Amino acid sequence: MAASEGDALHVELVAADRTVWSGEATMVIARTVEGDVGVLKDHAPLLSLLTDAVVEISAEEGDLVVAAVDGGFLSVANNRVSILSERAILATDIDVSAAQSELESARTSDEDDEARIRRAEVRIRAAERSS
Repeated sequence: MAASEGDALHVELVAADRTVWSGEATMVIARTVEGDVGVLKDHAPLLSLLTDAVVEISAEEGDLVVAAVDGGFLSVANNRVSILSERAILATDIDVSAAQSELESARTSDEDDEARIRRAEVRIRAAERSS
């Protein structure tokens, strides 16, 4: 059941080069450096650092929007949620084969590249959650 307009959060998921998703939602779940945060209508103001993780947005129409973000910031104020990340991609746009190849390449690399491994794993988890 969709929420009425007065029960919604306005959410903006923004990457450095574009708006990835924008709309009304009933809930947002994101992982900050302090842990997972769930945001509902009338949430207290919040500004927090995001980790490389999956973000879930329960859209007002009932759809679940899943995205992978490469860190960034989460801002909540006055029923507006801004998720700002250098790179963000919707789960439906993730090429799982490419992410798996990237993960394997990062794991077998001579370089210690934990960030590359973590980001590939996040993309795979995001794609799995949306299917």
